[in-house]
Amino acid sequence: MVESNPDNTFNLEIFEQLCEEVGDRLKMVSLSQVGNLDGISIPIKKIAKITHQYDALIAVDGAQSTPHMRVDVQDLDIDFISFSIHKMCGPSGMGGLWGRYELLDSLRSIQSGGQTVETSHYDSIKWAAPPSKFEGGLGNFAGMIASGKAIDYLSKLDMNTVHEHEIKLNKIITNKIKHLDAIEIIGPEDASHRGGICSILMGDLPSHDIAILLDEAAGVMVRSGQHCVHSWFNARGHVNGSLRASAYFYNTEEDANLFADTFTEAVEAFG
Repeated sequence: MVESNPDNTFNLEIFEQLCEEVGDRLKMVSLSQVGNLDGISIPIKKIAKITHQYDALIAVDGAQSTPHMRVDVQDLDIDFISFSIHKMCGPSGMGGLWGRYELLDSLRSIQSGGQTVETSHYDSIKWAAPPSKFEGGLGNFAGMIASGKAIDYLSKLDMNTVHEHEIKLNKIITNKIKHLDAIEIIGPEDASHRGGICSILMGDLPSHDIAILLDEAAGVMVRSGQHCVHSWFNARGHVNGSLRASAYFYNTEEDANLFADTFTEAVEAFG
């Protein structure tokens, strides 16, 4: 595990030191391109280069990056990347895995069933080529069709423009709430380093109650809690978790101002 810097940015120096210590025992590096807690992007291309110097593989969690920025797997020189369709305006329960063909071809299937085999005998199996050998059983065809449409829709957008739009909204939010004494924004204060995510430590304030208040008072939907990174919060004593506002291409400056203003009123009321 690579310990992050105090501002939650990736510590490339520590990563290099750990790789050197592990040496040829290093087999795979697995990490998120963008953190779901704070929106911070990490230098995947540099990390991949270092990883491959040890003949190891790199697997990237792209759930938070693929919906918000252009991801070029060839340019990044990564071996695997996974992503979630529900974060790309698609249906829940769907996701994707991209991998270098020769690596996918070398993996064994963990679930046999319809279309996973090319042929079989009582004492042997010839697996189908990827990706079929990993897709046993009856497929979720409705989910696949909807996923394809969602990806087609996003493909028509300029993802660089989407990313800049999200940062613009995050700057509005950040500038309007950073003065509040009762809260602390997770990650760098400069919103350009946090994409469209503004996660806020609430101290002694009830993050769940404030999230409900935002919804009922202004129709603003946010996430409250520990955001699937319980270890991060528990290690730092933030048992109340945080409140996270996330912007996307369909959000407007009016939305950002509405959240910031309503949130400020709620914090002052509870404080």
